[in-house]
Amino acid sequence: MKTIKTHRDLDVWKDSMDFVLDIYRITERFPNNEKFGLVPQMRRAGISICSNIAEGAARNHSREFTQFLYIALGSVSEIETQSEIALRLGYLQSIDPEKETLDRLRRMLVSLIQAIKRKMGE
Repeated sequence: MKTIKTHRDLDVWKDSMDFVLDIYRITERFPNNEKFGLVPQMRRAGISICSNIAEGAARNHSREFTQFLYIALGSVSEIETQSEIALRLGYLQSIDPEKETLDRLRRMLVSLIQAIKRKMGE
């Protein structure tokens, strides 16, 4: 595993930052009655992915880092569920692009968690 100086060195953080912008663009088109429902939930979950990666990377211990990565992984599942709800409500025509990105983020997070655990000898 290459040395990580900050969260900015992580591709998963970079990709999750891009994904947050996508979530903001997507939710801008939701109806006004969702401004206190799905819109803030999806945005908060998107922000949570990159924020938890950053916070975990700043921690001084690998166990803490993996715990924050697991939280980010939970946020990936949260957005996946919220996207499905938006699709069923008719706010989205398709969730394929989002699902593809979420699947990639999930794989990247799991790979990073596994790499950290191997390094710790778990």
